[in-house]
Amino acid sequence: MNVLYINGPVQNGAFTIAERPGKAAGIRAADALNSLLEAGPAPHLWNTVTLAGDLRHRDAPDRDTVGRQEREDRAIAAKYEPGPAPAGGVLTDTAPVVTALALEITERLLRDGVLAVTPVVVHLCTRCGHMTGTVTHACRACGHQGSRPRTRRLLVWDRSPGMPVLTRDDFHAHRAKSPGHLLTIAQNVPERLILSRTRDHGISLAPLGLDGLVLDPRAGVHIAVLAAAARHGAERPAMTVTENAAANVAAYGAVFRRHNGARLRYALHGRIPYDDTAALRRLCEVHSVSPALRELFLAWFLPLCSLHIRAGITAAQLPALLKFWRRAHLARPDTPGSDVLAELRRRVAAGDMRWVTDVRTLSRAIPEYPATDGFAKEPEGAS
Repeated sequence: MNVLYINGPVQNGAFTIAERPGKAAGIRAADALNSLLEAGPAPHLWNTVTLAGDLRHRDAPDRDTVGRQEREDRAIAAKYEPGPAPAGGVLTDTAPVVTALALEITERLLRDGVLAVTPVVVHLCTRCGHMTGTVTHACRACGHQGSRPRTRRLLVWDRSPGMPVLTRDDFHAHRAKSPGHLLTIAQNVPERLILSRTRDHGISLAPLGLDGLVLDPRAGVHIAVLAAAARHGAERPAMTVTENAAANVAAYGAVFRRHNGARLRYALHGRIPYDDTAALRRLCEVHSVSPALRELFLAWFLPLCSLHIRAGITAAQLPALLKFWRRAHLARPDTPGSDVLAELRRRVAAGDMRWVTDVRTLSRAIPEYPATDGFAKEPEGAS
């Protein structure tokens, strides 16, 4: 099958998984699907090249003693406490293996004439020098209103007029589930995309002669997925990502989705209303659902369900989903038939998630224990 599900790198913000379980929906979905495929655990991917991260580090009282990379590593480790670290490890978008791959791909694209380093007139903040873009607006790094135009050599992609940046074949899903509206959104991007940015932390483009610039993080997250796939020998990585996230990054990853025979596709998932767990707890009590079964519902079934209900699961849908889940769990066979599991794996490998609404198939897919690898379980009394 050679398919590996890998989460779209999650921004390493100031939160923990226990506080914001919705942030881990893509990670949990990828873990569950890889387990069904018996593909082994993939690393959890994190996006550390952010302007918010730059600002946090600049404002930190210990910035002179704690380096930026160490700060990011500490923040990622804290995401999983008090649970164990993920079995597949973690990988950031600035890890050495990702940086090396990014430069390899970028240099190839420059040689092939797909990308170019060319002078571009941009605006620089008159206070801090941050590159604010090709039009005048307030600096996102320091808030200053003033900027000055300057011609600077940048990494750019100039696509031909009408050339698509996203097609139906870029989605790892049943054909009927291809998101036409995302294809339209992706086309509404400039024909010239600037792929270099001013950041304090990131994949440095200095080896390409672009001192003080890093690769646009929207390109970098794709390369992180390719690096994780290469580590597993998977040629068909599927990035679990929300539709909004895909709309924001797809154009910038268009030329970075293929390398050495591997092709990245998007496995779209919707949001999960984890904030409504207080109401869900009461429902579980009414229906005599055990804590272990509730944990499976939250950490395993809902993430998988979000790949089918891509518009997002609503709080109003939770009672019906819980009843359906309980019915499927009660129908679990002592020994799932090998033919049923083989068909399930075929559908999972093809990105067909319609099986999650079939009681018979779902009942044979349910694991014995909650899929909480790398995550603390929901604490008693949490809401």
